[in-house]
Amino acid sequence: MKRYNFNSGPSILPQEVLEQAAAAVHDFNGLGLSLLEIGHRTSWFVEVIEEARALIKEMMGIGDDYEVLYVQGGATTSFMQVPMNLLDTDATAAYVNNGIWGRKAIQEAKYFGNVEVVGSTEDRNNSYIEKKLNVPSGMSYLHFTTNNTVEGTEWFSVPDSNGAPIVADMSSDIFSRPMDFGKYDLIYAGAQKNVGAAGVVIVVVKKDILGKIKRSIPPIMDYREHIKADSLLNTPPVFAIYVSLLTLRWIKKEGGLAEMEKRAIARSSRFYDFLDSTPLYRPLVDKEDRSRMNATFAIDDKAVEDEFLQVCKETGMVGVKGHRSVGGLRVSMYNALPMEDLEALISVMTDFANKKG
Repeated sequence: MKRYNFNSGPSILPQEVLEQAAAAVHDFNGLGLSLLEIGHRTSWFVEVIEEARALIKEMMGIGDDYEVLYVQGGATTSFMQVPMNLLDTDATAAYVNNGIWGRKAIQEAKYFGNVEVVGSTEDRNNSYIEKKLNVPSGMSYLHFTTNNTVEGTEWFSVPDSNGAPIVADMSSDIFSRPMDFGKYDLIYAGAQKNVGAAGVVIVVVKKDILGKIKRSIPPIMDYREHIKADSLLNTPPVFAIYVSLLTLRWIKKEGGLAEMEKRAIARSSRFYDFLDSTPLYRPLVDKEDRSRMNATFAIDDKAVEDEFLQVCKETGMVGVKGHRSVGGLRVSMYNALPMEDLEALISVMTDFANKKG
């Protein structure tokens, strides 16, 4: 049975990327060695990571005032690593709470300094984006999550930071559309949604924001040390970085970020139009703030929702159950998702809705 991948992450990858990665596990570039066996400091791998970092800069349109890093620990470690590098004990950072990942970032930042929550959508179950923030002057930085994977909301503009450096967790929508990346001072993103496999985090940092705090930072957590070592401070996840490179090559070959946005708009518009026109399914997010990456919705009768999930299981629709913290249903539509797979899901959902009258 064919399976259709709507997982929120690790998520669907382009078929050609899977094939290339699988081949490299057996024989990397005709070397007679597996990708999993080559040394991370050999020229063979250094060429991989250098090309990947260069492609990221090219797609973002950023210059040498920025550095691109590959680090480990997932975005969850970045919740801690960002304030460790940017927030002094006696200083304050501004944070936006638009959902579970924003709240986790806030919790971690409080270990290192003061936090001012300058926007929250908890009053309506994080079903919208609060765009008018009240950022006091003198903040060390403003942090927000550009796409809320669990709740299904997405920022389509850069918030006013009142002069503070802007830090963004872009794990779920990085490289899904062109953005003015030069407005950001630090970006981090787990690669396992739009840019590769699980196990590696992309960090894009403006170098002049580093080195301004008083605390000592363990070298492995210090972005400056990773910059000095060209992301080879410790043994990196070689396979995950190679898959990231293959995915970046695929994005560029397919037409770049403009093409990714075109496809994202087509997929999300098709799916939301279907939800809006089918009474059984109830979208959970205000229309103007609906994520192009993660559509969240519900069936109000829990027994019927469970029956629907069973139908999805039987028809090969994988990953449709909502996040365990909020329940409901979720369909993730990342860069590599073919429109025909989405149409297959819509067909299953249409049949189910018709049967339920």
